[in-house]
Parts: sequence; structure tokens; C-alpha cells
Amino acid sequence: MNTLKGLIKILAGLVAGAIGGLVISTLVIVLFTDITFGKFISDLANLDISKGISAGLIGIGSLFASLLSLIAIHEAGHLVCGMLTGYRFVSFRLFNLTFIRLNGKLCIKRFAVSGTGGQCLLAPPDLPIEKIPIVWYNLGGIIANVIALLPVLPLLWIHVHPFIHEFAVIFTIVDLFLIITNGIPMQMGGIGNDAYNIWRLLKDKKSKPGMVFQLRCNALIQEGVRPKDIPDEWFEADKDTDYRNPLEVSIPLMAATRLIDLMKWEDAHNNFENLYSHKSELMPLYTTEIACELVFTSLVTGRTNRAKELYDTRLERYIETYRKVMSSKERISFAISLYLDNDINKARTIYNTLLKRRNGYLLQGEVKSDLAIMESLLRKAENDTTETMLFGEIEHR
Repeated sequence: MNTLKGLIKILAGLVAGAIGGLVISTLVIVLFTDITFGKFISDLANLDISKGISAGLIGIGSLFASLLSLIAIHEAGHLVCGMLTGYRFVSFRLFNLTFIRLNGKLCIKRFAVSGTGGQCLLAPPDLPIEKIPIVWYNLGGIIANVIALLPVLPLLWIHVHPFIHEFAVIFTIVDLFLIITNGIPMQMGGIGNDAYNIWRLLKDKKSKPGMVFQLRCNALIQEGVRPKDIPDEWFEADKDTDYRNPLEVSIPLMAATRLIDLMKWEDAHNNFENLYSHKSELMPLYTTEIACELVFTSLVTGRTNRAKELYDTRLERYIETYRKVMSSKERISFAISLYLDNDINKARTIYNTLLKRRNGYLLQGEVKSDLAIMESLLRKAENDTTETMLFGEIEHR
């Protein structure tokens, strides 16, 4: 079934790409030549099929090549501008491939964030909050995309091979799209773009501490520090949180995650419930992540009905999608098997699988935390099972 679905997705992508290539080719010819739309359609009807296929394939290839290269250029812009202003390299992600430096060596891990095609994470310089630069790091991607456009623009007007001309137009359209969607302040799926982040950081004094906190926590966790070991003083922030601002929400969200690592189940559950009560204000990604952790805390605190209420088909798909790149989703699947399905063998299998695959995950601090939690819960479940069996034998005698 999964193979069939994958094949259907590939075929649908090829069809969509072919249609997109044809549409873009039409726009290229109509906008940048003297041929009218009617003349183009007439010529298209009499076109050699092999030439039409070639043009469509060039269009598809150009689209994918442009997207891949321009996303890489965009993230490289963040990297360069960030490091020039004192930030330290942490990781560089293109789609789900992430490059990270561990023990002086560059490693490749798999990671993904819903709604993003790439991400460059840096650690802020060790300076007081008010002295940490914020504009250039966030602006770097837009600058890089503008620079990438400059050498391609002349190809739109000089005489070159038609396929080169087609690539130049597609590259320009994709690059302009990225420049506009990152250069005009907006939110997509609740995630702010670069310009929105700059605007928010300059406008709201609470956003900058939130951004610095988020970047520093990500750096520590990727380098193997567990959430429980993040310094206490980092969480000393104003409790009056604007839940519409993802940068501010990152602090109470990490605080709740830290309570899970400390295995303070009741406190963690109450904190996540409080966050979830603001779901109408939170960005969708945060709402989904909080719902996942609420399922977990509900199960370990005996609130089975609450877990069943939250664990719907959509959340199940989300957990299944990200469990190969986020160990926290394996921990939640483990709890579902252990407490909801009452299948201790399946839970043990999930734990053993994570143990074997632990080095493949990006967030090594999270992996350490999840393994320790799963091991503790599994040991308790096995002890409870043994005690129940012994008690049963005594009663039988």
C-alpha cells in the first residue's frame, strides 16, 4: 500500500511538473518574444512531439534545480551574515538533510520541520542580550537571493540557446518568488518569514530574548545536552507571554519539555495543558507539538481518556511521519504502545530500535532524554508486571 501511494505521488508530481513546465514555457515565449498567444497555440499544435517533450523536461529540471540551488543560497546567506556578526555554526539543513559539526567533524543527519525547506541554525555570540546583533543574520538569506539574481538577469535579453533562456526565466521567477515571500513581512502557517522576524524583533522587546533563548537551546540540544541540564537562569523570563509570538512561546514550551526530562509528570502535564489552552493563538506547528506531548503526559499520569481525545488520525499521522527524524515521536509511540495498547513487547521493541538508531538523529540531547525516560518507564512497567504475577501466584496458593 505504501509503495502504491509512493508511486502515485511520483506520477502526480511528474504530471504536475510537466504541466508547470508547459505553462512556464508558454509565459516565457509570450512575455519575452514577439509571438502572440494565439500564434503560440497554433505553432504548438504543429510542434514536433520530441521538441515539446524536451522543452517540458527542461522546464521541470530547471524548476527543481532552481528551487534546490536557491534554497541552498538563501540558507548560505544566513550562514555568512550570521558568522560575520559573531554567530557560531550549529547546523545547516536542506529539506531533511542536515549538516552538523560534531567533535570537529562535519556529519550528515536527517531532520525535518513541517512547512520549511531549509534552515541555518547558528548560536548567538556570548554577549549581553542588548548587544547581540539580530538584523544581518535574519537578512542574510534575502541578500543572498538578490545577489544570485544579478548574473542571471542579462540572460533574459541576450541571444542564447532557447533552453538556457528557459532556465534563466524559471530561475528568475523562482528567485523573485523567494525574495518577495521572505522580504515582505508575513506569516505562513504561523511561521514568520525573515522580514517578519526582523520586524518583530525590532518592534517587540520580548522577541529578542526569545530568539536568543531558542537558538542557544537548539545549539545545546544538538550538541548532546539534555533539556534538564539547560541552565536554570535561562528560564527566568516575564510570565506575561504573547502566545501569538512564536519567539516568546519558545521559553514556556522549552520549560515544559524540561519538566518531562526531569520526569516531573504532573508539572509537565499542567504546563502543556496551559499552553494548549491558548491553541487559538499559537501557530499550528506549536499546537501540534504540544498536543503530542499532552498525549504523552496524559498517558504517564493515568489520564487515558484525555490521551484518547487528543490522539486522533491527524496526530497519529504526524507522529508516524516524524518519528524517523525526531526521537520524541518514538517516545510518544512507546507510551501509546505501553499505556494505550497495553503492549509491553511492542514498547520494548520501539525502545530497542531507538537505541540502535540513536546516532542518526540530529537532536542528540533529546535522544539521550527520550532513551532515559523510556528505560525508566519500561523498567517500572516490567516490575509492575512481575509484582502482579507474584501476587496472583500467592492468591492462587
